[in-house]
Order: sequence, then C-alpha cells, then structure tokens
Amino acid sequence: MHYKEAPVMLVTFDSYFDGAFWCARGMGVDIFTQGTTLDELMHNVKDAVELHFEETIDAGEQITVVSLTELQVGSIARISGC
Repeated sequence: MHYKEAPVMLVTFDSYFDGAFWCARGMGVDIFTQGTTLDELMHNVKDAVELHFEETIDAGEQITVVSLTELQVGSIARISGC
C-alpha cells in the first residue's frame, strides 16, 4: 500500500526586536504579528499562519514556518553600561 504524502508549504518570517516588542513580518506573504517575548512571538506566528492559510490547511497541505531572527550582540561591559 502506498501513501501519498501531503504537500508542504514553506512560509518564512523576518523576526526582530523593535525595542518594545518582538515582531515577525512574513516574507512574500501579508502576515505581521508581535509578542512581548520571543516565545510569545512564535506562538503568535503559528496562530497567524493557521488563520491566514486556514483553507489550505483544511485541504490537507502542511505548512512549515521558518523564522530568520535578528539579534544584537555586544560586549557584556557595553550591554550592562559599565
């Protein structure tokens, strides 16, 4: 018996911290969401993708989300204000 695998759609987000919130902007798709923490942001991204692609998911297509996250890195002395 052969099983047909469900198609997989890839949705990519650019994620960044704007100074107050973690934000995610869809690349090539009109989705934007935010959260107070990175974990909350990822939960909100999942919810937003499920809502945006509800019909696609109901038709049996799976969606994989990729998040490109921008982080700033500096020396501990500069970050702590020493």
